Amino acid sequence: MNKALFYRIVIIAGVILLLWTALQMVLGIVRERSQYRDAAERGIWQSYAGPQTLSGPIIVVPYKEVLTVPGTVPPQQREETRRLLVFPKTLQVRAEMTPGERYRGIHKTIVYETASQWSGTIALPDLNSDEDMPKSAGHVRFVMGQPYVVVGVGDMRGLLAQPVLQLDGKPIALQQGTRLESLSQGLHARIDASSAAGKPVESRTVPFKLTLSVLGARSIAMAPVADHNQFTLKSAWPHPSFDGDFLPRQRTVTDDGFIAEWSVTSFNTRVRDQLAGNPGAGDVMSLQAASVTLMEPVNIYVKAERAVKYGLLFVLLTFAGLYMFELVKRLRIHPIQYLLAGMALAMFFLLLVSLSEHVPFLVAYLAASAACIGLLGFYLTFVLHSWQRGAGFAGLLTALYGALYGLLVSEDNALVLGSLLLFVMLACIMAVTRKVDWYTVGTPAESAE
Repeated sequence: MNKALFYRIVIIAGVILLLWTALQMVLGIVRERSQYRDAAERGIWQSYAGPQTLSGPIIVVPYKEVLTVPGTVPPQQREETRRLLVFPKTLQVRAEMTPGERYRGIHKTIVYETASQWSGTIALPDLNSDEDMPKSAGHVRFVMGQPYVVVGVGDMRGLLAQPVLQLDGKPIALQQGTRLESLSQGLHARIDASSAAGKPVESRTVPFKLTLSVLGARSIAMAPVADHNQFTLKSAWPHPSFDGDFLPRQRTVTDDGFIAEWSVTSFNTRVRDQLAGNPGAGDVMSLQAASVTLMEPVNIYVKAERAVKYGLLFVLLTFAGLYMFELVKRLRIHPIQYLLAGMALAMFFLLLVSLSEHVPFLVAYLAASAACIGLLGFYLTFVLHSWQRGAGFAGLLTALYGALYGLLVSEDNALVLGSLLLFVMLACIMAVTRKVDWYTVGTPAESAE
């Protein structure tokens, strides 16, 4: 057994472990900075407005059901308070988003102003008929209350102006609050349904119009509460992410913005059960909706974290290259020199995340990689006893950093590119060491000049 080679491998493995610890510390810094960024974004939302979810209009009919108490002699009665929700027959929404940015320190978030026009039809409730009312066991009669209409707004601070609602051509003054547990924020208004008494559903179905303008941040969602829903949304933001419960049927994304159209029916969604609070319908605080998120073109912390995860691979490949010089050129490289070279590689990732907070990611990447390649090229000129060797190693590092950038910007192809890179590096090592007598590796060698 070649003890010299074994001890050298153990020492270099210890150096790699130290560098892996350093890389984990850098990764912790990246994640901590990302958390600071998220906290700054939430701080902006608290003083501006957060993501918006819009829903409605929905007619709510409060009522009491009088029931017979079983097993009582003489028979006794009790009342239970309930609500009947009347959803639109049709709903069309046309909205236009104007994007913007808000900053807190060096961090920013994407905000928007949305102007929307809502129209459709809805059936007024017939308060004199109980044909459509759900009857419980022991039912005696219904006591109908005052119906009102509800419009859900995810964050009321985002209202730009007083919404304008017209029902059957008559303007209705909306007030704050929904009086509905499944909608935490929104607006409501009492309605007069006396004209619907004694009429069939077709005769008491009336049109409505709603003008709604809101501020928001990051994303906007619209809940499909009608039998048939048509949503159209356009914006000048060129980086949308359609991430709701329903993908648009048609969408066009260009450098000038996007336009998307959704078509959803009541058969495709549980949103009505969610609003009614029915068991098994899902979380009422997260309604099923068609949603768009305005994405940042470059998330520096995601890219920096992905880069750091390749850090150990960088160290291993660099150490493999240095060891090839030891074998081929019969050089002696001290473990401390391995450690210093590895620390320079680890510093690249710290420079990358710190610079990218102030300049574009590509500029930060070029500056950090140029600094580390220059430092390593200068240092290895003396370690390898030749400026040509130092320059050659710097060239190899330049190719390696270029390959890493390709992995970062080509997210969908990162695995295949990384696999090809590893295969090429392994093939090069095998080709260079094909004639090495490993039984003699580690024996004393003269330093090459």
